[in-house]
Amino acid sequence: MTGSSEGIFVLELVLLLVVGRGLGELFQRFDQPAIMGQLIGGILLGPTLFGWLWPSLQHSVFPSDPAQKSMIEAVSQLGILLLLMLTGMETDLKLVRRVGAACLSISTAGIIVPFVLGFAFSFFLPQSLLPDPNQRLVAGIFLGTALSISSVKIVAMVVREMNFMRRNLGQIIVSSAIIEDTIGWLIIAVTFGIATHGKVEPLSLMGTVAALAAFMIFSFTIGRRIVFSLIRWSNDELQSEYAVITVILIIMGTMAWITNLIGVHTVLGAFVAGILIGESPILSRHIEAQLRGIITALFMPVFFGMAGLSANLTVLADPYLALLTVALIAIASVGKFSGAFLGGRAAGMSWKEATAVGCAMNARGSTEVIVASIGLSANILSGTLFTMIVTMAVCTTLSMPPMLRWALRRLPMGVEEKERIEHEALDERGFVAGLERLLVIVDDSAIGKFTTRLAGIIGGGSGMPITLLRQHADLSSCLPGGKPREHVRQLRRAAKSSANAVQQDEGTEVEEIHLTARNEIPVTTEAVAGESRKGYDLLFVGLAGSTSGNGAFAPRLHDIAAGFDGALCLVLQGEANARPMPRLTKGSTILVPINGTEVARRAADIALALARPRKAHVKVLYVIREKRVGRRPSISRWREEAMLKEIVELADRYDVPVRTVIRTHASADEAICREARQAALVVMGAAQRPGSDLFFGPTAMSVVAKCPQPIVLVASERGLRAGQG
Repeated sequence: MTGSSEGIFVLELVLLLVVGRGLGELFQRFDQPAIMGQLIGGILLGPTLFGWLWPSLQHSVFPSDPAQKSMIEAVSQLGILLLLMLTGMETDLKLVRRVGAACLSISTAGIIVPFVLGFAFSFFLPQSLLPDPNQRLVAGIFLGTALSISSVKIVAMVVREMNFMRRNLGQIIVSSAIIEDTIGWLIIAVTFGIATHGKVEPLSLMGTVAALAAFMIFSFTIGRRIVFSLIRWSNDELQSEYAVITVILIIMGTMAWITNLIGVHTVLGAFVAGILIGESPILSRHIEAQLRGIITALFMPVFFGMAGLSANLTVLADPYLALLTVALIAIASVGKFSGAFLGGRAAGMSWKEATAVGCAMNARGSTEVIVASIGLSANILSGTLFTMIVTMAVCTTLSMPPMLRWALRRLPMGVEEKERIEHEALDERGFVAGLERLLVIVDDSAIGKFTTRLAGIIGGGSGMPITLLRQHADLSSCLPGGKPREHVRQLRRAAKSSANAVQQDEGTEVEEIHLTARNEIPVTTEAVAGESRKGYDLLFVGLAGSTSGNGAFAPRLHDIAAGFDGALCLVLQGEANARPMPRLTKGSTILVPINGTEVARRAADIALALARPRKAHVKVLYVIREKRVGRRPSISRWREEAMLKEIVELADRYDVPVRTVIRTHASADEAICREARQAALVVMGAAQRPGSDLFFGPTAMSVVAKCPQPIVLVASERGLRAGQG
């Protein structure tokens, strides 16, 4: 078989994707990691099976010619960097800080014990297994590291599958794996620096460690701000497609290049870049999904397939090598389990909990394969030793999921832990908890400033990014650079009070909001649509003169709504009998009419978030039409009662005083306006109705026209049609 180098390259890619993804799908159906299928797919395409059955064809498809081989290996090497960046993005440092010291004990013992055993084992290996017998020390460090690191991806996969991610033990397990992963890459970075010199040189080693420390300090201080700013700038200013993805790849490449310059491996730079990128407040879910998609679809199967191609399991036909491989698997399994088990016991865990931790930490897979691939490419590990490490990784990884499932099923849940998990699950179902970024359009009117404060309260509770666009600004009241001074001051003050309330209730630190403020943005459909594409979940609008006497909306509000695809939060006030804008205090009441729809649930969630900082009261109103009196409760009624119960539970969770009221009335809008007399604010959910004009149903429009209190109209996306009356 002959062909052009480009044709062979394409054929290699197609085979790796078809076999790797196909076996990965099969493995997932049997509750095994997909990457194991991709790795075994590469093994089958290599000399182990394909090369054994049809050597000439295998050599034609995967030739050993350096020029040809370098093409597919370049994709594989890029795959290593992207995989490490993705691993960094999945590294939740907040989780590590929240769990506490238990994971430090587990990860420390879980690294030291298998590392020492693996390092000692390397001195019993025959010289034929080492490319350079003079580098036995470096090979021992690589082998010890490969035995001591757990795969965060596989550990998290099984813990999540077992519904243990919220459990105390599940969080400790994942946090321990994160720490092990981070320490492991630091060890590899220093070891690679030693390998480049061929021996241990104290002065050179001290220089490498110092440079590495400086890089880490810079990355998590100044570098962190630079990464955040670059991602925000590219998301907000660049108009070309997937500009943020390009900037993310540039950040990863730059940091990988810097670590290479200081004498450590590029993977550390990619890993640290991933951590910083993952923590960026502008990194919305759709951007992360785009990046994850290309890595998972292309680079993962190519890299793991190439790693499998480099492994030749036929060498294990030699009884001596097979015995060494069995010994390596035993040392890896016993060492890892023992280290993590002892660390868990030292942290005060029970025997069952420590056993589960020991089983979990024995997952290797992707991390060990990457470490071994680096050692092979650097000529530190021989092909045979690489095959032994890959075999160890496959065996320990495939055995870990059933072992961990068995161990976790034996652990009962305590009352306190159950309550915490129920609270967190309730939080996640909330609309506000799922928001990532707010867009705020206001003017200098009283309702505009009131809207600014409300948006600050919503955004400040989680430190989410906010973009503030001010209409008809008085340029004399601007900060340098054109920022509206008064609005910025009010928004930051409201956000701070909201953050303080969350920190006091939860005991967790809330980051300061990331605010972008601009003046004189024209209200056009095109301008709003341009902002909408930057990844906003919710649009707050507070403009004077937005409604007429009958509740109809002004044309510019139509323009704004037409340009925004997400949910709307319109702060409105009818022209008749309008009151001054209220200040939410401890004695204030926020009225929330509900009707069982999802958008009404969102309105209640926003009302609770607004009430939380000042402990204002929330009154939840459900109106029963008089024509239903005497009839049996409908399914709809059961839904409202279930929603009332959930709102009360969420209010208790946030320590917000709440009262539910059921009223019987012929007209829902009249009942709402009557209850609103004693309220400072009405928060009401309504779905956008089909048509060219902005319309939310007769009930919502009548309430806006009749009520003197400001109305926060929480409007659904255009696709959500269940209306409010």
